[in-house]
Amino acid sequence: MSILPIDSSPIDTGRYGTAEMRKIFEEEARIQRLLDVEAALAWAHAEVGNISRKDAEKIVAMASTKHVKLSRIKEIEREIKHDVASLVRALAEVCGPSGGYVHLGATSYDIVDTANALQLKDALALIERKLNEFEKILMEKSLQYNDTLMMGRTHGQHALPITLGFKFAVWMREISRHIQRLRQSKDRVLVGKISGAVGTQAGLGEHSLKIQELVMQRLGLKPAEISTQIVQRDRHAELVCLLAIIASTLDNFATEIRELQRPEIGELFERFEVERQVGSSTMPQKRNPELCERVCGLARIARSLAFPALENVVTWHERDLTQSSAERFILPETCILVDYMLFLITNIVANLRVDEERMLQNIELTQGRVMAEAIMTALVKEGVNRQEAHELLRKLTIKSEAEKQPFKETLLKDKKIRGKLGEKEIEEALNPRNYLGTAIEQVKLTIKKTEKERKARGLI
Repeated sequence: MSILPIDSSPIDTGRYGTAEMRKIFEEEARIQRLLDVEAALAWAHAEVGNISRKDAEKIVAMASTKHVKLSRIKEIEREIKHDVASLVRALAEVCGPSGGYVHLGATSYDIVDTANALQLKDALALIERKLNEFEKILMEKSLQYNDTLMMGRTHGQHALPITLGFKFAVWMREISRHIQRLRQSKDRVLVGKISGAVGTQAGLGEHSLKIQELVMQRLGLKPAEISTQIVQRDRHAELVCLLAIIASTLDNFATEIRELQRPEIGELFERFEVERQVGSSTMPQKRNPELCERVCGLARIARSLAFPALENVVTWHERDLTQSSAERFILPETCILVDYMLFLITNIVANLRVDEERMLQNIELTQGRVMAEAIMTALVKEGVNRQEAHELLRKLTIKSEAEKQPFKETLLKDKKIRGKLGEKEIEEALNPRNYLGTAIEQVKLTIKKTEKERKARGLI
């Protein structure tokens, strides 16, 4: 009986993820980061006089995948069943006599956790860059559509008019907050350690604190202020939870676009390449919001990774191995997925098709009843009790809908309304453009605030 091959991960096959982010987490790139830490450790030992500079220089020169082959590391691991020890032996082999000083005073997770931080540093730089790019696109869309009238909806029902630019500005500030969160989290997340078994640095000698400081300076990381045999996993959990929140934000945006693309609404549309793109294998007319749906689907995976990240905070005493296997999935997958989702949503929003005429048509679907609050407000200005005005308008909207009569006609026929408001006043109150409040001004203020923040970050 033949056994069907198991499909590879869609990340591994290249279906999901950007090439630059996947490259950070490739196996050979991971090995290089581990070697970078070993090289920095040897250099630091030489700086404090624990080993000769000649030996340190040899280790630094050979700590490269050009010399330490992945195949050799795997060959050793098949024999000794320990991945970091296999890397240490492979590096020591190519260093000759100087190899005797490789990994001096260190424990495996000095190397692993510091390498994790190096990978995350590169990954977060990409994610922050994409957040910045998306923020800029949303700024541009907020300005472009600040006067574009559309229906605001609550509970899926018509509520009050807004502008499309107002919607984009709300999204923009949500992304701005994520940028702030990401930048703030780096101080806690991007840390390494050289503290040896159980964290006491006993095996590193009298210059142990200096060694840790030197290693992190060379690698561009902060040293953990104190740690056990591992960097505490609240740091990783914070990052994964933040990335899950970002994924949920993108899910929210994509869901809104999907809803507004429904034929019954038809206000926003994903770009569709009419010359070649196929929406359905059987229904030729279909133009599905496929990319938005992809964002929504991948957000579910990103959120699910927060659970094992939180579980990883729990450790037996100073170290156990329960985190190791889980985070080999968690850290790469979360970064790869969120980076890819940002790539998708930025292109989706940048290329959105907007049907402004349909937006205006949709506002008229309720024949003016969505402006009932504006009429109520006008009555209150004329001295009518607010509660009484609300009840009157509630009954008149029901009457207008039941009789399929334009709301203006219903209002003009009502004696209580006519006793307080003239036809011109009613028309002005029923004009959606006259009831946008500070929406347009708010957009301008938030753009100004965002521009100031971007300038502080060194962006245009």
